[in-house]
Amino acid sequence: MTIAPLLSPDAFEGIEGMAHLCTGGESPWLKSQAEVYADFARFKGGSHKGRDKIYDRGERCRKRMGQLWNVPANRIAFMPSAAEGMGWFSRGLDWQPGDNVVTNNLEFPSVAYAWKHLRSRGVEVRLVPHKQWRVREEDLLDAVDSRTRVLAVSHVGFYTGQCLNLAQLSEGAWKKGALFAVDATHSSGVLRVPAHLTDLTVSSSYKWLLATHGTAPCFLSERVEEQVASTCFGWHNLKVWPEQTAERDPEVAEQPMPEKLEPGNPAMQVVMHLDHALGVILDIGPEKIENHARDLSELVSQGLAKLGYEVISPNNREARSGNTCFACNDGREMVNRLEERNVFCWGEFGRVRVSTHLYNGSDDVARLLDALNEVIRR
Repeated sequence: MTIAPLLSPDAFEGIEGMAHLCTGGESPWLKSQAEVYADFARFKGGSHKGRDKIYDRGERCRKRMGQLWNVPANRIAFMPSAAEGMGWFSRGLDWQPGDNVVTNNLEFPSVAYAWKHLRSRGVEVRLVPHKQWRVREEDLLDAVDSRTRVLAVSHVGFYTGQCLNLAQLSEGAWKKGALFAVDATHSSGVLRVPAHLTDLTVSSSYKWLLATHGTAPCFLSERVEEQVASTCFGWHNLKVWPEQTAERDPEVAEQPMPEKLEPGNPAMQVVMHLDHALGVILDIGPEKIENHARDLSELVSQGLAKLGYEVISPNNREARSGNTCFACNDGREMVNRLEERNVFCWGEFGRVRVSTHLYNGSDDVARLLDALNEVIRR
């Protein structure tokens, strides 16, 4: 089966002549982002009017992010990182001794350990074990009880690429009175993210969203906004102006979403780059990108199996993502050997991760499999 890229790899910097299959670690940079930086530089020198233009792009980015996640734009804030989004959620709830959090033991650290500080306050963190590299939704929900405050997961797991059923988890968590928090770093931009089924969704921007480090879009549901207290304050998330002038009053009201999660200026240059990347993703179409990535994932899995590699990613299509992973004792060494053949993947902790996005096609998969075959024969 021949699968053409949805966007030519020529649209990106620095990947000429290579099979770039490591978006799950770091995506390549769109050449058209140079125009965005030029706009930012010009706006930055334009005093108040220039700053207004920067923030206009920021509001467009907010709207585009809401469109991508199918939620209102005013529920989207820009956090410094996905870790800070999950950490803000963990700090803002009114925890009591005996409460618990449910997550799993195959989670990325910023999800698994966002609750670390709560142990000293008598809060239990339940790490549900995976079963042969599968995190089962029913196991997560079985661990949720009447004292569970939060069920926290990644939509797509960083280690195996497993895509969890958020509808099933959301229904089960809410039925038991728990909040549902999701890190969508490995799904945003490549799979459709139903943020409306969560209480918090946050994502890094430097992977599948095709932007860079410094901002993480974060959705907070209206139903829990009053339950989660702000834990950091500044001019942006407080009603300082025009209510006050130069002198500070003892009391000041807080801003609602989206400013609630933005105590100061977001990283606006990065937000502008994210805005541009979102325009590219939305123009192509989230559903089209999702199907493309899963089609390529199936090709990767089939080829790996023929070469005798143990694929640790799911076989069923709904649980697939842009990441397809196989077991490898020395993932870093394997990645180095593949790079010698101009095939770029990501390897660590006993596995290699192959990431297929909108600029990849079946030719990239063929190059990967040929390179792996050469490595086997050496």
